[in-house]
Amino acid sequence: MADEKREIERKYESDDSGLPDLTGVAGVAAVLDKGLVELDATYYDTADQRLTTAALTLRRRTGGADAGWHLKVPVEPGVRDEIRAPLSGTVPEEIAALVRSRVRDAELVPLVRLRSARDVRHLVDAEGTLLAEASVDAVTAERLDGKGGAAQWTEIEVELADDGDPAFLDQVEKRLRRAGVRPSTSPSKLARALEQTGGHRRGNDTPAPPVTAGDHVLAYLRAQRDALVELDPAVRRDVPDSVHRMRVATRRARSTLRTFRSLLDRTVTDPVAAELKWLAAELGVDRDHEVLAGRLTAAVDALPHELVAGPVRERLAVWAEARHGGAHAHLTGVLDSRRYLSLLDTLDALLADPPLRKAAGKRPQKELARAVHKDLATLSDLIERALAAPPGQERDVAVHEARKKAKRTRYAAEAAASALGKPARSLARSMKALTTLLGDHQDSVMTRLTLRELSAVAHAAGESTFTYGLLYGREEARAAQAQADLPAVWKEAGSGADL
Repeated sequence: MADEKREIERKYESDDSGLPDLTGVAGVAAVLDKGLVELDATYYDTADQRLTTAALTLRRRTGGADAGWHLKVPVEPGVRDEIRAPLSGTVPEEIAALVRSRVRDAELVPLVRLRSARDVRHLVDAEGTLLAEASVDAVTAERLDGKGGAAQWTEIEVELADDGDPAFLDQVEKRLRRAGVRPSTSPSKLARALEQTGGHRRGNDTPAPPVTAGDHVLAYLRAQRDALVELDPAVRRDVPDSVHRMRVATRRARSTLRTFRSLLDRTVTDPVAAELKWLAAELGVDRDHEVLAGRLTAAVDALPHELVAGPVRERLAVWAEARHGGAHAHLTGVLDSRRYLSLLDTLDALLADPPLRKAAGKRPQKELARAVHKDLATLSDLIERALAAPPGQERDVAVHEARKKAKRTRYAAEAAASALGKPARSLARSMKALTTLLGDHQDSVMTRLTLRELSAVAHAAGESTFTYGLLYGREEARAAQAQADLPAVWKEAGSGADL
């Protein structure tokens, strides 16, 4: 089984003088010599270096206390999540799955071998608690793909202890700088090895600035494709909010294909939009449950103790865990499916050879504004229909349809913002406020359905259903308030449509 560790470290250039004296760093009571460790790591990537391009590093390392397979995922500069799996002859499945959205059908092959002689020091406080590990690494790099040679260098690495304060590294860096040590110009050993051995693919992957209407739409669509690929491993790792973000990217991509049909050939894009709708629905199985569980838990926690009758919290926790566990397992299977990976391939192909119509070559202001206004007009009709519908299921359905169109209008405004500027950004913000209101209404509808289910189970078990009824009534009131607020929110949102 793989485990994870948050790695916070900094790298520095080093010469033959080794590690400066760090006993003067605030909080450091002693610097302990932990000896020399021999490390031998082979880094893997596809032939076209897809992982390296994405700042991901995959290695098999022997030596030291953490021998095994390591996948490092960037979080922010100097911070990476390291996923570890035991040593084996091939890439473990739990690691391979985390890079599948990038690797797909390509083969992972040895890219670089790094052998390091690591001279380790522990920085400890007065109680002997580890604050950070500082090491001097003498590194030998060897290219294994036949596209470069070898290199040698020495560097200093300072890694924060688990649960340490990142500000401590600032203190260490001040001491190192006073000793003449400077930060490394390379973010990782692998990056430096590729730079110094040659043969690193540095293709111009940055597209030219958008000019035409089609350029702007494709730029927005490309950003959503990139988000899908980047969020895939986070969803597999069950990182909080990752499912929601991936679902939003899926919906944005689908909305873009549907809204800008005047610019893109529907015979090509409609099948892609249908597959994006499928993926959004699959992501929704987990996400919708996550939202309901959070809403119900917060509602129960807000109740006075005397209003919680029976094992409501316990039953809710069991329901939440059982549903989430099953939903997450199902979603992981979706991300491993040929259908999903084919969708990613199709998006790549569409962006590489876009099916542009004649209007796509025109100046963006008029074409993009026309498409956004068309969505806005449809939304206006749906809002009026919702307000005119009688209270109950008919209105609930009408409000939900308006919510979906409001999201599409918001995404259209976002896509057009790079060309239309402030008016489009203002409209996107207005649509976000509207969808938040409509979303709260829909969440209330779904929460009441769940409360009825939980109440029926509790009743069958001989438990009190008082609390479920109380929460149901409060959700009814929330929905009624959302309906009452809708005319004013819609009026304000519609007034921001001056594109």
